[in-house]
Formats: sequence, structure tokens, C-alpha cells
Amino acid sequence: MKQPEVWMRGPVEGVPALLQPVAHTLLQAQEEIHALMESFPEALLWQQPAGVASVGFHLQHISGVLDRLFTYAAGQSLSAAQLSYLAEEGKQATGITVSSLLTALDAQVASAIATLKVTEESSLTDFRGVGRKQLPSTVMGLLFHAAEHTMRHTGQLLVTVKTLVNP
Repeated sequence: MKQPEVWMRGPVEGVPALLQPVAHTLLQAQEEIHALMESFPEALLWQQPAGVASVGFHLQHISGVLDRLFTYAAGQSLSAAQLSYLAEEGKQATGITVSSLLTALDAQVASAIATLKVTEESSLTDFRGVGRKQLPSTVMGLLFHAAEHTMRHTGQLLVTVKTLVNP
């Protein structure tokens, strides 16, 4: 039996009330991505139909962007490893599989949910600078952007997968 969407299942235990939409969105995206990728052919992982981003890129990017935006929300700068990961997003490499990308996604979503659970609601409007230019944002702005950006790429992933599998 199909479950209702995540947001209709009630609160995510331990996540502050104001951050429930972020948790619901990330968990919904995770479920949709797993369902979409269930029987996706490995051979199509790096294909770019009509020049759009590949399935592999979207999966890498979702994990990477969650890591980066949650780092900024914590008031930290990106590490050398994060910058290296960013530079490699979308590049085909040995050992990258659908399974490994889904495992990385699951770990990143779990980390994000764990972070939400310890985020104080009183910190949500605190200033956070983004990137080298320290562009202005807030903890809440970064967390909500992480959720909407994840869902944006989930939608793009869905279209790319459908285009590749059912041309």
C-alpha cells in the first residue's frame, strides 16, 4: 500500500517545529529518488539527453549541495575536500555506480536530519555568509534553500531518467 507523502505522515521525531518542512522535503526527495532509480541502467548514468545534466551529476550534486549548504548554515567555510567534491560533480569516474550514489545520498540526508535535530530555533535568523564573498543569508535561509534545491534537482532527475529510459 502506497504511503502518503512524507509531510502528511506527521512530524519527524526530534526535528524542531519550524524545521519540519526541511526534514519533510529531504525525506520526500530521498524516497522519490530511490523509487526512480530502482531499475535504472548503469550504462545510462552519464548520458546527457539534449545536453542536459546527467543522472550521475544530479545524484552527486544533491549530496554535495546538502553538504555545502549545511556547512554554511553551521557558520563554517567549505573544506578542501568539499571544494574538490564540487569540482568533480558530473565527471564520470571509476567506481561510481547508482548504488554508490544512492548510498552517499542516504548518508547526506541522514546527516542533514541529524543536524536539524540539534538546530536551535532561536538561531534560525542568525546571519550566515555564503562563499568567499560572504553573501548574506541566515541559518533558516540556507536550510530551506537546501531543501528546495534538493527538490528542484529531484524534479530534473525525474525528467532526465524518464527521457533516457522511455525515449
